[in-house]
Amino acid sequence: MQDKRTQWWWLMAAWAVALISTLGALFIGEVMGMTPCVLCWYQRIAMFPLAIILSMAVFTEDRRGAVYAMPFALAGLALAAYHCALIAGWVPQWWVPCGTGPSCSQQALVILGDIQIPWLSLAAFFAIAAALTIYLIRTRK
Repeated sequence: MQDKRTQWWWLMAAWAVALISTLGALFIGEVMGMTPCVLCWYQRIAMFPLAIILSMAVFTEDRRGAVYAMPFALAGLALAAYHCALIAGWVPQWWVPCGTGPSCSQQALVILGDIQIPWLSLAAFFAIAAALTIYLIRTRK
């Protein structure tokens, strides 16, 4: 069996991804002045609490924080997957939830050449969910 310190790193990794994602979303919205679409707002609603819940779990070394964070990670993963399906054109246009404001299916901001923000969000939520799953399995009694 692995020691407690090694297991803690999985929780720390999930928190680091959530914190970097939260700060990145705030930077894009507040500093760069880009208004998020409706689905981006929903993903933020799932991501921002993760940074807070996981920070408390990391610093108190409490397994319950990972349990509480998992629904947020899975909800964000589902939202990000749907958003990526919209961008890729895999979902019919009448399923697009956006009304007035920025379009959910036409993303203008790309990073690292051709990676759009919803794909980064999908990767972040997947990484958080995977790290939390590994942590919860390894700390199960």
